[in-house]
Amino acid sequence: MLISVRLWPREKLEELHGLFLGKETVRRIMVRAGLWVPRKQRAARIPQPRYRRPCTGELIQIDGCDHDWFEGRGPACTALVYVDDATSKLMELLFVKSESTFSYFEATRRYIDKHGKPLALYSDKAGVFRVNNKHATGGDGHTQFGRAMHELNIQTICAETSPAKGRVERAHLTLQDRLVKELRLQGICSMEAANDFAEAYMADYNRRFGKVPRHDFDVHRAVEHDEDLGLIFTVREKRKVSKSLTIQYDKMLYLIEDSELSRRAIGKYIDVYHYPDGRKELRLNGTLLPYSTYDRLSEIDQGAIVDNKRLGRTLEFISLVQSKRDNTRSQSIPAGDGPSRRRPKQEGKKSQRSLDNDDMLEALKQLQSRSEDIFGKRAR
Repeated sequence: MLISVRLWPREKLEELHGLFLGKETVRRIMVRAGLWVPRKQRAARIPQPRYRRPCTGELIQIDGCDHDWFEGRGPACTALVYVDDATSKLMELLFVKSESTFSYFEATRRYIDKHGKPLALYSDKAGVFRVNNKHATGGDGHTQFGRAMHELNIQTICAETSPAKGRVERAHLTLQDRLVKELRLQGICSMEAANDFAEAYMADYNRRFGKVPRHDFDVHRAVEHDEDLGLIFTVREKRKVSKSLTIQYDKMLYLIEDSELSRRAIGKYIDVYHYPDGRKELRLNGTLLPYSTYDRLSEIDQGAIVDNKRLGRTLEFISLVQSKRDNTRSQSIPAGDGPSRRRPKQEGKKSQRSLDNDDMLEALKQLQSRSEDIFGKRAR
């Protein structure tokens, strides 16, 4: 009998026999005794075929397939493929730019609109479906896609290996052969045209390769009246409201309108709803909070320059001080590919370290004289 965990024997040796041994020492003893086999020496697991699920909609295998679908006639794209485990039928086929959360949101919503809610989705361990960071400290353990499926009461299952979801993998091979030829025959060279053609192709594919389920019962469920698909298929992030009624999200500053409700949100976390079309909503316990955006990276208009007069004068003072710095290069950093050469020191220039208070005062005097020349003595 092989013992795969070596910490338990080590603990029992301490508790029962008073032997304090390192875990590597225990491992070597177990290896010599034939009680533990290193992982690399263990026999590989052979995946065994399994029976199909008996009912349609019980298990849907989903995966993305990167391929040169248009044979160079159009942009590169990915096909999101949804295959029913009971019948091997194509349930959804959508061409997208990449396997992203929003792409799977769109494909899954199209699936639900056509067939209803399946019992479970079977996918790989991609970051869209599974939190792969073992040291993640934030969130509730679900990805955005997992959270949406949980709200719809759809189970998500990640396959251990690619052969485990062999039906969708074999569908990829068929599509890469037959669908590419069909797209060439139809003269299709864009994702939009391919998605329009997908419905007719799926019907032909299912007629040729679809299987009859063991049971006629369809386990797809209708969407409940309180399940808003538009709201569920959004990316949600939590942000803390500052004392100035602002939050930061996606490199933007959001200014929340001042109200009794928004003031109650100060110091609390609110939800940012990011829709597939780019819209964003701020919600406190489901209630919308009106807001405006402030892009700190946008250009300042002329009105803002007039309102910030001190900023201009400060920048001018900085420019005068910096003009006194020695602009020589270090000998350790060559200019381009040639040999390192030191520039001759310019007259009237000082290094940054040699600047003193007298230099600062001189810069202020120059700035003051410029102001008097432009605005008169009242500029003081």
